[in-house]
Amino acid sequence: MGDYIQVFTTTGKKGDAQEISRAVVEKRLAACAQIIGPITSTYWWKGKIEEEEEWICILKTREALYEDLEKTIREMHPYDVPEIVAVPIVTGSRSYLEWLEREVCLK
Repeated sequence: MGDYIQVFTTTGKKGDAQEISRAVVEKRLAACAQIIGPITSTYWWKGKIEEEEEWICILKTREALYEDLEKTIREMHPYDVPEIVAVPIVTGSRSYLEWLEREVCLK
């Protein structure tokens, strides 16, 4: 089995999160996309503290697909500087990871 990751991005609208999630799954860049929200994010932007409602997308994929996944998110994302971060899946259910591997498209 390969190296698996979860990629996180946040959006200001649920519809944007849904569009990004649907696109990356359709392109087989992610086997699964989950949307959580609304959440409240507090962050620095242009010299001041902002507080906004956002939605989190959690995308399950292979590390080898990260660059294409990031590119797709950037093309669709409305933010100037979108959060796009990946964390490794250290371990998991063998059957789930086998399913994940079958559902993504490595070139």
